[in-house]
Amino acid sequence: MNKSAHNFDAYSFSKQPDYNEAEVRQAFSKAAPLKTVVVYCYDPRVTGIPKAVANELGDVFPGDVLIDENGNKAATTTTMFEVIVAGGRATDALRSVTVAQHLFGIENVVVVHHSHCGATSFTADGIIDAYKHEHGLDISESYPRESVCIGDYVASLEHDVRLVRESPGTPAHVNVLGYFYDIDTEQLTKVVEDLAEVRSAVAS
Repeated sequence: MNKSAHNFDAYSFSKQPDYNEAEVRQAFSKAAPLKTVVVYCYDPRVTGIPKAVANELGDVFPGDVLIDENGNKAATTTTMFEVIVAGGRATDALRSVTVAQHLFGIENVVVVHHSHCGATSFTADGIIDAYKHEHGLDISESYPRESVCIGDYVASLEHDVRLVRESPGTPAHVNVLGYFYDIDTEQLTKVVEDLAEVRSAVAS
């Protein structure tokens, strides 16, 4: 049985009669002690990435869900949020970084690319040509070409760290890190590091 859209308004903060955006934002900032956003691939073999990053940075993951006096799930002890996208490419995560900062405040954005990733099995030209041939669709202008696939791990991580850093929605105080994850050994290797304090020192 389908429910009409208006039946879901009770679950929307902005639809409540006493809605105050500033107060709601303040409440959200207390609901999770967020420090780190980790961007990684939706490959089911890499579910160990967020825990590996948490161990690397001293974050809490997955943490516990906290229940309020009414029995509702109201908060969490985790300090890490996941953004899971094809290839772990940062272009798909920029809005999530901005929202995380606005609602919770963040200290780090970590981009992780992994070994034997499906995003290394095709080229930008290859997927564009395939879509034209198989679906009759031109996707050549739909996505930034340099973010469509992974041709070189170091280059892709350098690009994605720079993309996050230069995004207007990424605060200047945030550290941006790029890691490579080996799916067989579960080893995490730092490839790129753009630390906020280093940038501040250089600027001054």
